[in-house]
Amino acid sequence: MGKRKKSRARQRKTLQYGAWGAASLVIVSGAATALLYAKLNGNIDSVDLDAQLGTDRPDSADSGGLNILVLGSDSRSGDNEAYGRDEGSARSDTAMIVHLHPGRDRASVVSIPRDTLVERPECPTPDGGTAPARERQMFNTAYTVGGPACAVKTVEAMSGIRMDHFVEVGFAGFKKLVDTLGGVPLTIEQPIRDKDSHLDIRAGAHTLDGEQALALVRTRKGIGDGSDLGRIGLQQAFVKALIARVEDVGLLTSPKKLYDLADTATGALTTDSSLASVKALAGLARSLSGLGPADLQMVTLPVTEDAIDRNRVVPVDKDARALWEALRADEPLPDTVPPAGRPPATVTNG
Repeated sequence: MGKRKKSRARQRKTLQYGAWGAASLVIVSGAATALLYAKLNGNIDSVDLDAQLGTDRPDSADSGGLNILVLGSDSRSGDNEAYGRDEGSARSDTAMIVHLHPGRDRASVVSIPRDTLVERPECPTPDGGTAPARERQMFNTAYTVGGPACAVKTVEAMSGIRMDHFVEVGFAGFKKLVDTLGGVPLTIEQPIRDKDSHLDIRAGAHTLDGEQALALVRTRKGIGDGSDLGRIGLQQAFVKALIARVEDVGLLTSPKKLYDLADTATGALTTDSSLASVKALAGLARSLSGLGPADLQMVTLPVTEDAIDRNRVVPVDKDARALWEALRADEPLPDTVPPAGRPPATVTNG
């Protein structure tokens, strides 16, 4: 009888220890998860566009579509100093409007040439002032004058479409992202040599590292007529290859790869304040999990050479209006919109 009591007492203690151990594991795991979220959330820089832009903006779409302005910034400050010193303020080196259709099973991407002359609206400036409206301004000067808020306001004025979100990636962040993925496979259709972007690459299959990928999306003098339109073709082809690479690296089967990519991606981004959390970014990523390169329709804003300055372009009004109307209505983009810049892209997915 005494032995039985001792045995039961030992069993109770064992169960208690097991319960405490399990509880401790849950607590430690929960604390580690909280610390992980805090670290990743702390990586993200954000901009409160609603506070800066106020209510004088286009209405949000009722259809369930989502519009995101994606900018590649050529700022040479901070981690980007390795790419030279600024000759003034930062500019938006790359600009893409990403329209996610309802259901998130397809997307339309519109590249805006940075040399496009636009009517830049009055914009708030980072120091709390106001930049007056100006006509015949290069599109990328909006970012120079008023940062993300002015870039968003300029796009909304051009298109009549509200940008629901804003995402910016700098040089250094882009390079780290590609390296974290282990490079991006591409097939180069013709050799490219550009001393300005430091790209010197032969034709054929390559897996580009971060430095090479950055040089590729920045190059313009090594292809076609040296205009921004030729570079847009390269950028659009690279985006498709990047999406294919993310699909291939097996993130769901490797927690370390997933964390490394999340840590790099969150550190590379500046977003609007409503998107500046791991929860918000992960939710957006989950909604796009079925979206592949073939589901992207990538085009360039229809432009033509400016009559006064041959080094600048201006929108083709009729075709541009048709493009914006198609996006607002969640319809396929019109055939009059050029698919990927001029000349044809020199990169295909590897």
